[in-house]
Amino acid sequence: MPRVKRGNKRRLKRKKVLDQAKGYYQAKSKLYRYAKEAVDRAQKFAYIGRKRKKRDFRSLWIIRINAAARNNGLSYSRLIHGLGAAGVEVNRKMLAEIAVSDPEGFAQIAQKAKAALGGADVADSTPAPAAEPASDHNLGPIENEPVPPAEPEAE
Repeated sequence: MPRVKRGNKRRLKRKKVLDQAKGYYQAKSKLYRYAKEAVDRAQKFAYIGRKRKKRDFRSLWIIRINAAARNNGLSYSRLIHGLGAAGVEVNRKMLAEIAVSDPEGFAQIAQKAKAALGGADVADSTPAPAAEPASDHNLGPIENEPVPPAEPEAE
């Protein structure tokens, strides 16, 4: 197999990597070997960051929606469930924007969600007190033993 010296392609490839490494510290911006390592690492973090950005924004939207929903007497999960039941197709990005810029409009959306959940006021739904368990036997009152008086401390 004949030897390939690459010529022009090698220089262009290295120049491209060094251009991407411009501004890096010391040898990472001057020497190809270290510049390539630094650029590869930077591209890896950039890729991760693009995925991370989507997660972070969704999390931010959910936090904003939850805060606005609680101001209207709903939890985030109840609001989303109610909107689905009501057939309101608004994504989280738009809900968060409405919650921040138009609280009255968000209150109307929350009312639709409440109505779809059954119309009952969700904020006032507290569990009923538990009933006394029925017992088959009658033990009568439990007598407590008298507590002995505390002894005074000796000085």
